Amino acid sequence: MATPSGSRLVVYAALVGNLCIAVAKFVAAGISGSSAMLSEGVHSLVDTINELLLLYGLHRADKAPDSAHPFGYGRELYFWSFIVALLVFAAGAGVSAYEGFQHIRRPEPATNHALSYAVLGISFVFEGASWWVALREFRATKGNMGYFEAFRHSKDPSTFTVLLEDSAALLGLAFAAIGLAAAQLLDMPVLDGVASLCIAGVLAVTAFLLARETKGLLVGEPAHPDVARHILAVANTDPDLRTANGVTTMQMGPEQVVAMLSAEFEDDRTTPQIEACITRIETAVKRDYPELVALFIKPQTPEVFRSRRAALAEPR
Repeated sequence: MATPSGSRLVVYAALVGNLCIAVAKFVAAGISGSSAMLSEGVHSLVDTINELLLLYGLHRADKAPDSAHPFGYGRELYFWSFIVALLVFAAGAGVSAYEGFQHIRRPEPATNHALSYAVLGISFVFEGASWWVALREFRATKGNMGYFEAFRHSKDPSTFTVLLEDSAALLGLAFAAIGLAAAQLLDMPVLDGVASLCIAGVLAVTAFLLARETKGLLVGEPAHPDVARHILAVANTDPDLRTANGVTTMQMGPEQVVAMLSAEFEDDRTTPQIEACITRIETAVKRDYPELVALFIKPQTPEVFRSRRAALAEPR
């Protein structure tokens, strides 16, 4: 699991890099007239705004639980991450596609190619540095999972969003460089517009992946299976429980989990004994998983638990 400080480091690194790159790209686009360079400038500007939104989401997610939000504000980060995905598609992909179509319809040769190539080279350095910071943090949290599997199971969108954005940025820079060089060498300025369309395609795919994953987190996904396994292991060692049937968890934020344990208590246990049992289990679990903000224990026979779990699995 990514630490909050690690997530912020990734976002801050991306913010500084994208802001510098956006300014350089817009200057180069204004001087050279390159469509691909303008698309890349818009791309970097959108990424800069996205990093600001992620930082705001991280700040809001840190708010302590209150009467209005008793389980905390963790999903604020999921909401703003979803807004980031929409911005990547609407502002990034949309503007790049529009610019590409306009340049294809009315192709004009770019000028000052040396400046454009220099800005692209500098952008590669900045984007590469930001990408490496994000990749290092992501690798530290993914464990033995593959990259795509870790992306699908990650509960901290700030890290994988920056990594995916930076990967798209590096691919977009490659398309911009290829399009600019091809337009210059073949004397076909229309290829500059084609490069913009390729950049739009990269951003559209990126936006789709981000939107799909953050939507799942926003609607509600279970926590990592280790949390449920640990709760069951702790519960099964308590002498006041006859059977720990199963655990249902929900990820409320990168560092916030809510869980419900279905359990059958020994028939002769008194109410004070049951209350003490619940306290023991919750204390033991929170010792290893402090992100557990609430654990509800529901008295239930195994047969009832299995029937209700089976009902959930039936197709609707």
